[in-house]
Amino acid sequence: MSVRNLEPQVLWKHFADLNDVPRPSKKEERVVAFMMEFGKSLGLETIKDSIDNVIIKKPATVGMENRATVVLQSHLDMVHQKNGETVFDFDTQGIEMLIEGDWVTANGTTLGADNGIGVATIMALLESTDIPHPAIEALFTIDEETGMTGAIHVDPKNISGTILLNLDTEDDDELSIGCAGGIDTNSSFAYTNESVSSDSKAIEIVIKGLLGGHSGMDIHRGRGNANKLMTRIIRHLLDHTSVRVASFDGGSLRNAIPREAKATIVFSANELTTIESLVKAFSEELKVEFKTVETALVIEFNTVDLPSNAASFDDTIKFVDTLYSVVNGVYRMSPDIEGLVEASSSLARVIIKDGSFTTQSLQRSSVESSKKDVANMVKSSFELIGCDVVQNGDYPGWSPNAHSPILTIMKDLYIKRYNEEPKIKACHAGLECGILGKHFPKMDMISFGPNIRAAHSPDEKVQISSVQKYWGYLLETLTQIPAKN
Repeated sequence: MSVRNLEPQVLWKHFADLNDVPRPSKKEERVVAFMMEFGKSLGLETIKDSIDNVIIKKPATVGMENRATVVLQSHLDMVHQKNGETVFDFDTQGIEMLIEGDWVTANGTTLGADNGIGVATIMALLESTDIPHPAIEALFTIDEETGMTGAIHVDPKNISGTILLNLDTEDDDELSIGCAGGIDTNSSFAYTNESVSSDSKAIEIVIKGLLGGHSGMDIHRGRGNANKLMTRIIRHLLDHTSVRVASFDGGSLRNAIPREAKATIVFSANELTTIESLVKAFSEELKVEFKTVETALVIEFNTVDLPSNAASFDDTIKFVDTLYSVVNGVYRMSPDIEGLVEASSSLARVIIKDGSFTTQSLQRSSVESSKKDVANMVKSSFELIGCDVVQNGDYPGWSPNAHSPILTIMKDLYIKRYNEEPKIKACHAGLECGILGKHFPKMDMISFGPNIRAAHSPDEKVQISSVQKYWGYLLETLTQIPAKN
């Protein structure tokens, strides 16, 4: 069965069309052109602003002209990540989708349900001729996943709506009214490679099979971080031997929990048996430690050709101890909202190669002061060994408003439709609502969506029945939009 035949077909066909268009963050030219052509083909006012956000405006249907204008908002870019053994070119290929029971997933890559389902939903509404709705301003932003660039630079003059429905959360029984802000901490250090004597040996250690996931939404789930696990293995070897790091390559994206890492280490030939024994034994310890969560964890090691250069022993200790000391995972739980992660950090990327030691990490918090605190903690760890540290991409959180009028409308409607209360939550992801709220301080905002699991990883999937639930809920919400003030 094709995804295009799923219900509601008006939504899934647009999701399939969208997934035929490569749309990585920072490379949205093709999807922007796609959306511009889509809006113009419907005869609707279609605008591309100076940063390449796309705005498409549709008048209200008959009888709804006096209702408040609604901004429907989703982001065009998607996280591009694949399994190590998957052969796939994100720059040229469309996503290969699969149906597995009640779920749609992809063949070894991210699916793009984050936030493609939201985009496809809005496209279906814009194209519709029989769905009642107030005036719609569809705001499709760019570069949400790697910097919130589109939201940061949106031009307020193109938007007049007073209610914003953000379609970018991942549980269909939740209404989100707050989110975390974030900041990137990136470090670099130039070191001098030293030659490797010809009587040395080298092994490559590979970590793979971790769940990974969204470094905000999944940070509290106790999943392994490949960069931190590799650091632990090398630190264990340093406790017993004199290994040197020739290379280290871990993680892939700033906002994804690292699933894979590999490192090449060199040492005296007479230490080979000892090192192999140490790696094997410690790997088994790690598998036991993570057996409940990381059931597919694989740690492999093999002898490889001897590299000509490696970091010195002293630099190896310096790098490994620094990586070991960097805070990773939940930093503080919210004292105000039960179960909410307030602040966290994720060591997303580590590269040691050819005289350069670089890292990328992302700190998040719903409280500005604790965001600065954890970011400064990470910064300090790297500055202590002389790294150049740059912090950028700082964006604000979204403060919850428990008295939001649109929240009241949607909560009452949810109870009426499903005979239970929705969960009113703030999330630890970085939604664009926080930034958009700075541009539109009087706009009433809420975020919701269908069940999406393992976003930002090749295990990403979206639930078919949940999309149907979410679609019906959205359509009835649009009929409940109040009159203009």
